[in-house]
Amino acid sequence: MTIPLTGRKALHSVDSNRGWWPIIRESFSGAWQQNAEVNVNSVLSYNAVFACQTLIASDIAKLRLKLVKRDSDDIWTEVQNPAYSPVLRKPNAWQNRIQFFECWVLSKLQRGNAYILKERDQRGVVTRLHVLDPTHVTPLVADDGSVFYELRSDLLAGIDEAVRVPAREIIHDRFNCFYHPLVGLSPIFANGLAATNGLAIQSQATRFFQNGSSPGGVLTAPGAISDETAARLKEHWETNYTGANIGKIAVLGDGLKYEPMAVKATDAQLIEQLKWSADVVCSTYHVPPYKIGLGQMPSYNNIQALNTEYYSQCLQILIESIELCIDEGLGMADGVGVEFDIDNLLRMDSVTQVNALKEAVSAGIMAPNEARSKLGLGAVEGGSAPYLQQQNYSLEALARRDAQEDPFAARSSVPDAPAAEDETQAEEDRAANDNMAEEAAKALATIYKGLR
Repeated sequence: MTIPLTGRKALHSVDSNRGWWPIIRESFSGAWQQNAEVNVNSVLSYNAVFACQTLIASDIAKLRLKLVKRDSDDIWTEVQNPAYSPVLRKPNAWQNRIQFFECWVLSKLQRGNAYILKERDQRGVVTRLHVLDPTHVTPLVADDGSVFYELRSDLLAGIDEAVRVPAREIIHDRFNCFYHPLVGLSPIFANGLAATNGLAIQSQATRFFQNGSSPGGVLTAPGAISDETAARLKEHWETNYTGANIGKIAVLGDGLKYEPMAVKATDAQLIEQLKWSADVVCSTYHVPPYKIGLGQMPSYNNIQALNTEYYSQCLQILIESIELCIDEGLGMADGVGVEFDIDNLLRMDSVTQVNALKEAVSAGIMAPNEARSKLGLGAVEGGSAPYLQQQNYSLEALARRDAQEDPFAARSSVPDAPAAEDETQAEEDRAANDNMAEEAAKALATIYKGLR
């Protein structure tokens, strides 16, 4: 459903200076007056920003999205549903699942907002999902509080001209809503200045090394020279003895002398300054610096703990936000939802994984076939039930034992006296046996007599 730009409801756009505008005007007090603007497009070229965003987006996009349903035992199991499975497997005609979620997460990290347009069939079922350009979308609020979105032209999504759509046709995944509940704030708001500083350091270092790692120098003359002569000498020196011409032999006359300038220690610490800028960027994305090649790589004996920390501090909120947005956006019924398969993300090293599965099977928590499936192995006969040792007792049996007056009293080894009815039955059995023996003896006697 779309409504014309001149609809009946009075729609008001949210404050465009509250985070989603391409330029963050005030990174610090007085930044605008000093012309210290932080441009998002420039910041994206900083290596730490690029590395953090692409790392997060690729780690989420590589996870398989499962459609799950809660069964009678309150366990979520993977299912297939013709109303949801096709669009989850192939979101649209020009993106596969990985490309779609990469685009979703990058839009959220770069602009603080991800806008996904739903495309429905004649039944009203969502059959396509399109990630929109966040700079072409404006949230609108009507006088009665209802929310709309103004969409400008987007040919990939099939939008030929500007339209306004109600909120039910948009999945809006927003990040860090500091100023307005409909306007997300990108981490660039916090790391933009550090990234700009890092770019400036890199640019200065490039010019420095293009000049042959020489900081420049001073030409001095024994007497006074005119401004025209000074300008001519400066131009001649920069043209012939700097940049690609560094190292050429200069012939000086009239008492001219060249004195190279020494590099200050603070100016030479480019690596430390760049590392500080990159660390600030990592902190705003909650990415451990070693993940993007900064700092010391931790030892390999705690891979699972490191991945779990990375997941809980950085990825979990993004993953669960996408899951909830899809559940609500596709109108899934109660007890049905989507989950990212995070097993591959939190995978342990092989030795630790096998030991953990072994303990789970030994404790009766998992069936052998369940453990085998975790290792990519097929099921075997008899492996579908959990097993325990024979000497293990249930809590109910132990409770009955403890309810006795003396639970640990030694049991008598002398058998109890037989009951009266048991004794009578035993006597009858013995008499029957005696009769059978007597009859057998008579039969044998008859046989022997006939033989004689």
